Amino acid sequence: MGDTMRRPVLVWLSLLIAGVGLSACQGAGAARPVVMGTSPPSLTTRSTPRPPRRGTTLKREVSIEQPCGYRIAKPSYDHVMWIWMENESLASIIGAPDAPYATSLARRCGLATKYYAITHPSLPNYLAATGGTTAGVSDDGEPSLHPIAGASIFSQVSAHRLSWRAYAESMPVACDTVTSGLYAARHNPAVYYTALRSSCVRDDVAMGTVSGGALHRALYDGTLANFVFVTPNICDDAHSCPVEHGDEWLSGLLSMVFGSPTYRAGHLVVFVVWDEGNLNNQVPAIVTAPSVPAGRRSALAFDHYSLLRTAEQLLGLPTLLNSAKSRSMVEAFGL
Repeated sequence: MGDTMRRPVLVWLSLLIAGVGLSACQGAGAARPVVMGTSPPSLTTRSTPRPPRRGTTLKREVSIEQPCGYRIAKPSYDHVMWIWMENESLASIIGAPDAPYATSLARRCGLATKYYAITHPSLPNYLAATGGTTAGVSDDGEPSLHPIAGASIFSQVSAHRLSWRAYAESMPVACDTVTSGLYAARHNPAVYYTALRSSCVRDDVAMGTVSGGALHRALYDGTLANFVFVTPNICDDAHSCPVEHGDEWLSGLLSMVFGSPTYRAGHLVVFVVWDEGNLNNQVPAIVTAPSVPAGRRSALAFDHYSLLRTAEQLLGLPTLLNSAKSRSMVEAFGL
């Protein structure tokens, strides 16, 4: 075939091959699954606007076994979770034979070695962390005895068009103000704030179990609130059961959290703290997030007001009372 005849045929064949290749690429693109850890999808709380993220990109996939220690130039944590355990000092948890998981987690992530509770007993510590003050409370009375009219991190979050949820394990009904069974209202501070009464039934809910329920769904379907408060029941927080039991429960809960798309996308920081202790009220405070250097220790003085200040800084909230005078944990732990 001469050159004159060959050129139209070659052009036609080139166009045909290009069209087939384009169709194949488009088809493959439509079916390609998202791989976590390469370019994380943006997870949003669907009903609530949030501040723009700062471009977190994880170079490697975050795993349950390695939840911390990833190099992130500009971390972006627009989800903050607090998990509260009960009545143990730093020395009775970190390095203790009955708490191997908490000890291992502190080794793999971050630990504040000079973190202190505010007072005794439980309730005023919970109020201090969430409201910036104990509000003069010095006992564990029910919400009916201590209606708190002041602002809280819950109301601050709502005022800034963000979302919050409190998940209380074994709570019989939403926003339950009465202690019963394994549920202790004094460990669920949101039910004390009178300004939350209209939203509490919606936002203060039963957690469910480690393997299912409201918290599990929020973590795995991308609807986790910006601020999350987790209250174990009085056995799983080791208040009324052995430390070993609480440690095993914490292992199951955090394996679920670390395995979720919400955490693995690099936008969730989790704090595990104990409400009060014995030796000078020095308690464990474990900080976990992908950007926290593995094995990070901070000997700076922190307390429950510092925890509040840290959450306020991460979520772009104004400070509440005593948190304004407290040191944030953001810089110390690479958040």
